[in-house]
Amino acid sequence: MIQTVEPNVVEVKNLETSFKLKSGTYKAVDKLSYEIKKSQTLGIVGESGCGKSVTSFSLMRLIQTPGKVTGGEILLNGRDLLKMSETEMEEIRGGEMSMIFQEPMTALNPVLTVGFQMDEQILKHLKCSKKESKERAVEMLQLVGIPSPEVRYNSFSHQLSGGMRQRVMIAMALSCHPSFLIADEPTTALDVTIQAQILELIQDLQEKFKMTVQFITHDLGVISEISDHVLIMYGGQACEQAKTTELFLNPRHPYTAALIASRPKFGDRVVRLKTIEGSVPSPHELPAGCPFVNRCSRAIEPCLNFKPPLLEINHEHKVACFNPL
Repeated sequence: MIQTVEPNVVEVKNLETSFKLKSGTYKAVDKLSYEIKKSQTLGIVGESGCGKSVTSFSLMRLIQTPGKVTGGEILLNGRDLLKMSETEMEEIRGGEMSMIFQEPMTALNPVLTVGFQMDEQILKHLKCSKKESKERAVEMLQLVGIPSPEVRYNSFSHQLSGGMRQRVMIAMALSCHPSFLIADEPTTALDVTIQAQILELIQDLQEKFKMTVQFITHDLGVISEISDHVLIMYGGQACEQAKTTELFLNPRHPYTAALIASRPKFGDRVVRLKTIEGSVPSPHELPAGCPFVNRCSRAIEPCLNFKPPLLEINHEHKVACFNPL
C-alpha cells in the first residue's frame, strides 16, 4: 500500500531578519530553515530573546523599522511571500494566513467593538454583505465558546476577561478559515485552567478546519501536548529539530537537554530546580561560533569560531552541534 505524503504548506529557507541600529546591524534571525506539512503543528521553543516572535512577524511581513527581512524565502503553498507586494500581502494576512498575537489587550482596539473589528476582516477577505459578516462573526464567537455571542459582538475589549479576549483573538484569526495559523504564545498571562481550555480549543479548531499551525512558546509542557514537531531556537538560530516524541526521549543538543532537565517534574521533591547558567546573548553580543558556546558544558574548540550547521543525524531529527549528546 502506497502512503500519501502530505505537502508542505509552509517552507522557510535561510530566513534572515536584521535590525539596523546606531551601533551596527544585527541579525535577530540567522539563516533559519524549516517546513510544516498540511494539518500539522510545529512548536517553536526557546528562551525570551531567542528570535521566536521575530520569526513569526517576519512570516507575516510585519517587521517594522529598524528591522527588515534581509534574506531567504518564505513559501506559503508554494508562493514566496517576500516577493509579494504589500497589496498582495494584505490579501494574504487574515485570509490565507492568520496570527493570534501574544497580548490580546494590546492587539484589540479598545475604542472599537469586537464586532466592528471582526467585520472589518471578514468583509475584506470574504466579500460578503454586512448581514452575512455579522452572522459569521457571531458564529465564530460561539464556536470558540464565548457565551451570549450576540451580546459580546457589541462589547469592547475592556468589558471582557483575559480568557474571553484571547478567545476573541482566536475567533478573529479563524474567521476566514486560514490554511496557516501562527499562534504566538497565546496562553501567556492566563491562569492554568484557562490555558488548558485555550490549548484544547486550538487543537479542536485545527482538526475541524484542517489547519497548519506554528505554535510559539517557551513552555515545553505545552509543546509536548500540542505539537507534531519541535524546533528549538537559540540566539536567532535553529539548534535542534525533531518529532516531538523523539525530541523529548532523545535530545541531542546540550541546550535542548538542559531545557528538558530544568522542567519541574510532578511528584519529585527537590530543593532547587536545575537551571541553565547565564542568559541568551543579545544579537550584538553573539559569539563568532555557536551562539550557545558560553553556556555549554560540552563546548570544544570548533564551537568558538564556527557556527555548527543544522544536520540530519537520523530520520527527521536535525541537530546543530559539533559535540552532540
